[in-house]
Amino acid sequence: MNAGVALTPEVGPSWLRPLVDNVDRVPDAVRRRLPADMLAMVTAARATASLRRNEREAAVLVLFSGPESGRADGGVPDDADLLLTVRASTLRHHAGQAAFPGGASDPGDQGPVATAFREAHEETGLDPAKLHPLATMERTFIAPSRFHVVPVLAYSPDPGPVHVVNEAETAMVTRVPVRAFVNPENRLMVYRRTLSRRWAGPAFLLNHMLVWGFTGQVISAVLDVAGWARPWDTSDVRELDDAMALVGEQGGLR
Repeated sequence: MNAGVALTPEVGPSWLRPLVDNVDRVPDAVRRRLPADMLAMVTAARATASLRRNEREAAVLVLFSGPESGRADGGVPDDADLLLTVRASTLRHHAGQAAFPGGASDPGDQGPVATAFREAHEETGLDPAKLHPLATMERTFIAPSRFHVVPVLAYSPDPGPVHVVNEAETAMVTRVPVRAFVNPENRLMVYRRTLSRRWAGPAFLLNHMLVWGFTGQVISAVLDVAGWARPWDTSDVRELDDAMALVGEQGGLR
């Protein structure tokens, strides 16, 4: 799957080691947060897309940055961060959503790592030469866009400046402190108005974005698997529009 781009898990810092060593547990951690009927719907949609042969391949970059040494207690450094984008509001799929940089595979891409690196460069100006690919996560089907997506876990001590390259595709590029995702005060469950509250999934309300959907599910699972998660109020369930209305009301990142 990763022909042409070698994974280098040994390069990851000590604070990422629990995640790198247990990355195969991320899919199960995602599924534990989702209701059975939602999982059944995704399975059915994947089967339908396969029969119609209209599936597409994609990859996203899950890039952690920060010092190579962790805290004395083994925890995540205070200045560790995770790269995210906000998609342009004019896009056909997932418009206006916070997301990992990434996108569809090109014929010349040699596996998902190459796709994730290329797309991240095109969206954020990131220099792929500064990135260390640590692992790939399980290929996941995204029903609305009919993409099979491979999250690529990577690390860089300092990826350098990032910015919006094409405003027609990306509204924002930002490096979010990992501590903001860990903070229980920033966590909630979100569902779409067209669906039941039972279909709510994990989300993160930050001062400049709401991270939900596939991206929120993956980040939540990563926190669980890495041992970074702290107890949070899973009974705080908000409808998507109501949650989006809260963006910007918090002040600085907590």
